[in-house]
Amino acid sequence: MATSLLSQLKEMTTVVADTGDLEAIRRFQPEDATTNPSLILQAAQQEERRARLASIAKESTDLDDAVDRVAVDIGSEISKLVPGYVSTEVSARLSFDKEATIAKAHSLIERYAEYGVGPERILIKMASTWEGIQAAHQLERDGIRTNLTLLFGFAQAQACADAGVTLISPFVGRILDWHKARQPDADFSGAQDPGVQSVKGIYEYYKGHGYPTIVMGASFRNIGEIQALAGCDRLTISPALLKELDEIEADLPRQLSPLGASSSPEEALAQADFRWAMNEDEMATDKLAEGIRKFMADQRKLEELLSTLRKG
Repeated sequence: MATSLLSQLKEMTTVVADTGDLEAIRRFQPEDATTNPSLILQAAQQEERRARLASIAKESTDLDDAVDRVAVDIGSEISKLVPGYVSTEVSARLSFDKEATIAKAHSLIERYAEYGVGPERILIKMASTWEGIQAAHQLERDGIRTNLTLLFGFAQAQACADAGVTLISPFVGRILDWHKARQPDADFSGAQDPGVQSVKGIYEYYKGHGYPTIVMGASFRNIGEIQALAGCDRLTISPALLKELDEIEADLPRQLSPLGASSSPEEALAQADFRWAMNEDEMATDKLAEGIRKFMADQRKLEELLSTLRKG
């Protein structure tokens, strides 16, 4: 008897909900959940949250404090609905500030502790800039687990493995967006999708060299991309695509398998080599910068909303 694509996917990949929508998390029962400034903004705009947000805004010392409190408040609710990790992102403003990122991560973990949520349940997300990756290296040594996001290029993935981060979130759909904008008539379906190819290459590199860092594909545009990565360690998926996967009954063959390490980890990537590789990768450079700008734009909208609520 055929089962849904979603139920089959859960047998070979840890499914993660890419949302702050509690109802969607209850429905699809993912293992983990991820949030980012855009998703926190969406959740904050829900009418049923307005009174709670107003209370948080008025109790906060400033807007920065209010934003963090909202993110942790929503993350704490999510932690009651999933058995695994909840990812919470540091401000995009800190993407190029290692020390401030480290301080913010510790602050977020302390805030979660006030809600009774331990550090073993939280992944602190930060952009995969050189500074973000080095902050993650220190945080992992401090016992704080990290999720390196806005990852588009192989150099970013290599540096994250060197840093010993817990998990990376390579973006599939945004890579596809970049290539489609430049080659609108090309066939990027299935395994020909450049975002799929990027995640597959990173996955094989990590497994082949024995890196323990979890590969979690993110930012999907269609279920074809998800099907092409079946078997990846984790996939974080929006509620709309989870619904589509849940409603389709068809065979889902495994595409990625951990074959085991065939060689030792490579020498760590130096900062100059990382920056040169990123400079050579036009797509990764473009999408990283754009992603930071977009997350910051949504954080500003959240700050405006909280500022209005503080005054009200």
